[in-house]
Amino acid sequence: MTTVTESIHISAPARRVYDLIADVAGMGRFSPEATGAVGAPREPAVGDTFWGTNRNGPWFWMTRCRVTAADPGRAFAFDVDLGPFPVSAWSYRIEPDGEGVLVNETWVDRRDGLRGRVMRVGGSVMIPGPRDEHNRQTMRATLAALREWAESAESG
Repeated sequence: MTTVTESIHISAPARRVYDLIADVAGMGRFSPEATGAVGAPREPAVGDTFWGTNRNGPWFWMTRCRVTAADPGRAFAFDVDLGPFPVSAWSYRIEPDGEGVLVNETWVDRRDGLRGRVMRVGGSVMIPGPRDEHNRQTMRATLAALREWAESAESG
């Protein structure tokens, strides 16, 4: 399985950062690809599900997501499936770091076996090139926007 992790320091309280991340319906404020969520509870708990919405250029798709971690101020994670097939796992770990927090965003490719290879080939139509490198770039952009949002909200 392929795994990508990106990290960033954010000068804001851990709970504020967690609340922004766990608001999956508002993820489009930060992410260049994830546009939001349908059916997500305001304060997700482990086991809750929602439909993640995504866009890349002309392509739009939805995936079924299930919350696997919801520890306010510390960790938020969810698995992504397309129908009965596992796609990925996303997690955010928030750790105290001096005057703020260190946020680690991790993506794990859960597509395995023959079905996984078929899904990777199909996905390459929407996202040409290696998915891990594409996700690394979008994760960097997401974390930078998250930092800007969290820090500006703190000052205002």
